[in-house]
Amino acid sequence: MNNLRNISENINICKGFRGSLKTNELFSGHTTFRTGGAIPLYAEPVDEEDIKTILLFFREKEIPSFILGGGSNIVPEDDGLDFAVISTCRLDGIAVCEKKDDEGTLLLICGAGTPIQKITDFCIEKGYSGFESFAGLPGTAGGAVFMNARCYGASVSDVLESVRYADCSSSDISFVDYTMKKDDWDYKRSPFQNTTDIILSASFRVKKGDGEDIRKKSEEFIEDRRNKGHFRYPSAGSVFKNNRSFGKPSGQIIQDAGLRGFSVGDAQVAPWHGNIIINKGKASSSEIKELSETVAFRVKEMFGFCLENEIIFVNHGSIR
Repeated sequence: MNNLRNISENINICKGFRGSLKTNELFSGHTTFRTGGAIPLYAEPVDEEDIKTILLFFREKEIPSFILGGGSNIVPEDDGLDFAVISTCRLDGIAVCEKKDDEGTLLLICGAGTPIQKITDFCIEKGYSGFESFAGLPGTAGGAVFMNARCYGASVSDVLESVRYADCSSSDISFVDYTMKKDDWDYKRSPFQNTTDIILSASFRVKKGDGEDIRKKSEEFIEDRRNKGHFRYPSAGSVFKNNRSFGKPSGQIIQDAGLRGFSVGDAQVAPWHGNIIINKGKASSSEIKELSETVAFRVKEMFGFCLENEIIFVNHGSIR
């Protein structure tokens, strides 16, 4: 921690880094829950070489770091953060190329920090079909790949072609191109979880379609999210994964346990949906964590089901 504090006080010490470095940036400004304490050192690299520069610098200084995407699925600690944060927000861009097949497939090559909404808007504008199910999904391309986000029966892995990532497992940091292999993926699971790899960009398969139909379908999904209350309060969407062996969605099980509307401080199980926790105003990360643990305990006690968190609680123990 002392080393991190010293570096924070001399933020220009990382030679060759072209992005921005900030001290005491509030995590709460970068999460959809609007919670999280001050980040001692916050970095925004501008490209993959900048990622390598800052990673090697942190490694040399023995500073642990956390990779931040859109902050739509995380709950950082309230205070006492003793790690640096590297945001992918400047790895933001979309390029289009043709895939050499007989089906007219196009590839959208998206930087890891590209907001999903930017991608769906781009598809609507250009008349590209295949991404409609993800309209209204918060977060970024990198985060959606990492979590293998699933919306309305479609998973990101269903449209994923390839991923470019930084392999941080060796003494140096190398860039690797991964080609989609279905066996590597499962429900809300990807081969990038539980590794030190950092997603830099991803390419997704789309096709030319009817622009008006694409717009209509996308707007229907956004409206359904709105009707389900996804945008009423700060939240992270679904808190727990669904488990087919339970026979019901997690939200229904939580409702059956009588927990809709249950609160810990300003953290509340949404009165209208059992699998959404909302920040009613001034909820802390610790209140959200306590609430999710209480819900899981009650469900286990009443029905014997072990709910699995979808949201990630970020603390020093979860950092690379």
